[in-house]
Amino acid sequence: MLETLNAQPADALLALIKLHNADPRPTKIDLGVGVYRTGEGDTPVFGAIKAAEKVLLETQDSKAYLGPEGDMGFVHALIPYVFGTDFDRSRVEGMQAPGGTGAVRLAVEVAARAGAKRVLMGTPSWPNHAQIVAAVGLELKTFKHMTAEGTADLEALRAALAEAAPGDVVLLHGCCHNPTGVDYTNAQWDEIAQLVAASGVLPLIDLAYQGLGDGMEADAYGLRKVLAAVPEALVAYSCDKNFGLYRDRVGAFYAVTGDADALARTMANGATIARASWSMPPDHGAAAVRLILGDATLTAQWIDELTAMRARMAEVRERLAAAQQIGPINMAPLGTQKGLFSMLPLSSEQIMALRERHGVYMAGSGRVNIAGLTTGNIEAFVAALKDVAG
Repeated sequence: MLETLNAQPADALLALIKLHNADPRPTKIDLGVGVYRTGEGDTPVFGAIKAAEKVLLETQDSKAYLGPEGDMGFVHALIPYVFGTDFDRSRVEGMQAPGGTGAVRLAVEVAARAGAKRVLMGTPSWPNHAQIVAAVGLELKTFKHMTAEGTADLEALRAALAEAAPGDVVLLHGCCHNPTGVDYTNAQWDEIAQLVAASGVLPLIDLAYQGLGDGMEADAYGLRKVLAAVPEALVAYSCDKNFGLYRDRVGAFYAVTGDADALARTMANGATIARASWSMPPDHGAAAVRLILGDATLTAQWIDELTAMRARMAEVRERLAAAQQIGPINMAPLGTQKGLFSMLPLSSEQIMALRERHGVYMAGSGRVNIAGLTTGNIEAFVAALKDVAG
């Protein structure tokens, strides 16, 4: 039976990691892997996480199952950071998921059970979004997310929502858009909230990078605006980036509804899907986050570490934007984009030339991880760009 399976193409990013690791050049630059790096190129464990893990080591007295909902103390501790301290708590409930990926999968499956037929999504987007929609069996309707000038294409979203139908879901990045780094402005989010409400579609907001754009409160602006305007919504959340818990897979799925019965049914369906998918989510990282958010000193330490991450990425963006124009590439928009990622309009031949001539590794789409640029390699990267695109 197994011999009937079709071969599958290798994951492009995983293949890129192997190519980078095999490159013997000491000057090689990895802009592909989507993790934060310091100015020295390291991805350290947060000090606040280390402190919380020490508490876990000393006080945790069981590794028994928690159930498909996971650590509800963790889930509830995040609510004021995501939804705001004044959000109607009776409208929202959540459950733990294995990373933001698990949360997105859970949200799409819950939407499908509720009768969703189609997902509207701006492109380019995180590749797993489309894969998850296809795996669940929903139709994907795409629209342009970014204009040629490097700003958010609000007109394209307007058009997509204008022709939306009952049973549609619109998938929106809450902040730090992956892969473009192009976010909607607050004024645009004000309009989007009203457009989504008028269209009657179900919003699914993926908030995977809160705190890496303009700060925890500022990065939640769009999500909160939309939720204030609509009767129901789904939210996928990740702690992998803003707590540095990549390999611990720490995420949460939230549902917002207009009445308690609908909320209870939504969460019951979420628990059933989770039970059949991963049974119980991993606990360690979520427990550490819960401890941090329950301790004022650890919370302050975490916020300070997150602020330092954000400042470093802003500095890198400022230095890239200072290059202004490299051949046909306008570097200035990189200075106003947010988060880990941006996209450069490079051809496949130019991307290959960067790799072969300069040891610069980036995704074939032109997406670059801004945090992969360090104090020691940013000038070399700009020089390499000038060589292949200037």
